[in-house]
Amino acid sequence: MNVSRRVLLRRQFELTWALFEYHLERLSYEDFLWEPAAHTWTLRRPADGGAWAPDWADTEPDPVPVPTIAWLSWHIGWWWGVTLDHAQGRPPRDRADVAWPGPGEPAVARLRALHDEWLTVLDGLTDAGLDAPAPFPWPAGADGPRYAVADMAAWVNAELMKNAAEIGQLRMLRAAA
Repeated sequence: MNVSRRVLLRRQFELTWALFEYHLERLSYEDFLWEPAAHTWTLRRPADGGAWAPDWADTEPDPVPVPTIAWLSWHIGWWWGVTLDHAQGRPPRDRADVAWPGPGEPAVARLRALHDEWLTVLDGLTDAGLDAPAPFPWPAGADGPRYAVADMAAWVNAELMKNAAEIGQLRMLRAAA
């Protein structure tokens, strides 16, 4: 059986998404801001009700803080949104410009919107498009091998699977606590 790379990437993405959807359907509002440890990264809202702001450090701390589901859902919105910006030829947003819509259904709806937008990108890729140089996440002129859009699509699948597993584990830990 000869399966195209685009079809293979889409199937891999659909499997990853199905595993993620299992947890998305079960998330409660309270799950998002639950802090499983004393040393966490989360999203915080100022007392005046302004925009949610993620905990962040330009240099990764040691030990690495345990992210909350809120932080992970914001993080997915950041890296996936910027990937979509690159893939669709839009100027990429700065991390500080990636807003988080809030816990519960707003965050889940945002993730599902990213899913739909990514499917449009995947379905529009041709063999030549898959072979084009990847605009993200590897910086232009970086040392090492040349990466293609196919590599970028595979990276999205892998990064999403990792983040979905983290969210699922946190959800199950909170339910068991």
